Amino acid sequence: MATGGIRFTDVSAASGLDTTMTSGRLPSSQILEVKGGGLALFDADGDGDLDVFVPNGATLEDPERGPGARLFENITESGSGDGSTADREIRFRDITASSGIAHTRWSFGVAAGDADGDGREDLFICCFGPDVLLRNVTESGGPIRFEDATIAAGLGHDDAWSTGAAFGDLDRDGDLDLYVTRYLDFDPSAPPSPTLFNAIPVMAGPKGLAPEPDALFENLGDGRFRDVSKSAGILAPKGGYGLNVAIIDLTGDGLPDIFVGNDSDEKFLFRNLGPASDAAPDASALRFEEIGMASGIATNIEGAAQATMGIAIADVDGNGRPDVFTTNFSSDTNTLHLNRDGRNFDDRTQQFGLGAVSRPFVGWACGFFDFDHDGDEDLLIVNGHVYPQATRKAMDSDYEQTPLLLERRGARFERLWPETAGAWLGEPHRDRTAVFGDLDGDGDIDVIVGELNGPCRVLRNDTSGPWVVVDLDDAGVPGNRGGVGAVIEASVNGLTQRRYIYGGGPFQSTIVPQAHFGFSAESVASSGGTIDLAVIWPDGVRTTATVELNRRSTVTRPK
Repeated sequence: MATGGIRFTDVSAASGLDTTMTSGRLPSSQILEVKGGGLALFDADGDGDLDVFVPNGATLEDPERGPGARLFENITESGSGDGSTADREIRFRDITASSGIAHTRWSFGVAAGDADGDGREDLFICCFGPDVLLRNVTESGGPIRFEDATIAAGLGHDDAWSTGAAFGDLDRDGDLDLYVTRYLDFDPSAPPSPTLFNAIPVMAGPKGLAPEPDALFENLGDGRFRDVSKSAGILAPKGGYGLNVAIIDLTGDGLPDIFVGNDSDEKFLFRNLGPASDAAPDASALRFEEIGMASGIATNIEGAAQATMGIAIADVDGNGRPDVFTTNFSSDTNTLHLNRDGRNFDDRTQQFGLGAVSRPFVGWACGFFDFDHDGDEDLLIVNGHVYPQATRKAMDSDYEQTPLLLERRGARFERLWPETAGAWLGEPHRDRTAVFGDLDGDGDIDVIVGELNGPCRVLRNDTSGPWVVVDLDDAGVPGNRGGVGAVIEASVNGLTQRRYIYGGGPFQSTIVPQAHFGFSAESVASSGGTIDLAVIWPDGVRTTATVELNRRSTVTRPK
């Protein structure tokens, strides 16, 4: 048991999370094969722990019939919260066969959210081909069950290549709307000829191939959606090879905005304009304007577009506004944009020590979390190149790459190494996605990492120290009862930490809609064992609550 610092242990072998994430074959020969797939970490049966859904992919020979999606139920015996090793045996079991899930199409991202307002988290799967909505029909106390509700929900009517998706209440009407990023037009039967990178023949794309436009679906409140992409204005900019998305109020006006990470192109920021005053009664209330370039978030400090994959959100500089971190291609840097005033974003990557350390890596999923319970958020990034030909000599970057774990130390982030943080940190992989959450109920953030044509890995956090985990319950808003769009603040000794519950996440995945806070023992020594919270609910109403240290608590919105 670690008593200080950050340390993870790879417990994959004993976890029962036994699956390989298929995406084409190795070595990858076409761009369809290299993006990998996402993961969903969510509470499928409402029992309070986090289950895992793996959408999985297929191969160029048969994109419709891959090895199939997998669903794993969390059967960990939750710990007492005292940090003892005996409490921390993470266990899953494969329940795919009994779950009703029979999905075999080549899949990429997955978004978890309550699409129909029945209190259960559903799954939207981004596919090469028609997308799929799996409705959660699990009965209270019964086995986990899903059914395909795609057509009934008004979804899945086209065969574009979708990559990532996010749920969020964009019109603040109490249900979750859906944004879907789409990549490019690709025909497996007639793939493009190779191109050159650093004078080496490699797979073609994305540049030179036709981008697919993203899509926006308004939730009609009865389990059905309608495509409002054109009327809402999200088709206004040129196509941008969409890979990832986050739905969060970045502009500070109380309306959720849409941030899109594009591959080899400028990032989009769609500012939510709210409903038009003269809109027809049956017209969509969703209206956006694209302000990526005007705000400064579309490019890096040099004005260059980047190949953006991962997205992580945190208040890095403590000014009360959400900042945006993105991962990018090798021989470039990952990028931290500080949110100055909701209208202007500054690239401060180098200032926080996040630039040079990332240049040899192709970054994918990332997340800000207080892994060591010292009161600030650290950063984990998983990496792996897309070109099998990649070597340090040929491309300044290896094909298989190690993760980056960066500890927040004052005003900068410092890289950690296997000697202190665990042997897993020195093991190179073709990683693509990662999801973050307390898998064993001991109050710290564990990680599941997904590798391109490789296994999922379970990393158990072996940190001790005071903590609080917070769920939200807004019974008056059944379509968004978990508070997607909320901000939760924890105050101790005059210092405030903020956590954002937003749609989208690390890469082709969804963040768990919980707030995790860590505290140094010194900071809470005189707290009396409690922490004061403030919740800014999605509609802007602010309430307060007091919760116990070292407990998972649910904050219910007062009636």
